[in-house]
Amino acid sequence: MKLLLLLLCLGLTIVCIQAEEYSSMGRNFNVEQISGYWFSIAEASDEREKIEEHGSMRAFVENITVLENSLVFKFHFIVNEECTEMTLIGEETEKAGIYYLNYDGFNTFTILKTDYDNYIMIYLINEKDGETFQLMELYGREPYLSLDIKEKFAKLCEEHGIIRENIIDLTNVNRCLEARE
Repeated sequence: MKLLLLLLCLGLTIVCIQAEEYSSMGRNFNVEQISGYWFSIAEASDEREKIEEHGSMRAFVENITVLENSLVFKFHFIVNEECTEMTLIGEETEKAGIYYLNYDGFNTFTILKTDYDNYIMIYLINEKDGETFQLMELYGREPYLSLDIKEKFAKLCEEHGIIRENIIDLTNVNRCLEARE
């Protein structure tokens, strides 16, 4: 009986460890673990036209490289029906876990949730010409993610005031996968 209880406790501990999530704002966040290849799974915005086809923020991530005080993103955009590569650098701000970059305005972003091995959820605020909008991105280590993770992303979007109708599933569109090295 004691052995059964011990095994049960061990099993629950393993499940809890595997389900742990991290945020760039948290003390236990290890930024180095987000380095590597990613796939764009979904985008959401309170200005949907920014992430629709031909929208300025419709981007497909390929890679994140962690440097000392910055994150280097390798993206692909579709321009004139062709995949175009672009590298953007997010510099760390004075506030730990918050980064900024200049692209189609001034952007600040943070990593809201990640488990390092499967998904990452990013929250961005864009400011341009006195206007602001929110953008959220869901990346996966594999080209497709489970419905559970997508639902977690949808709830996080709602918590930030982005309605479900403004979430675009990118797994059904050309994500420039053929352009990846």
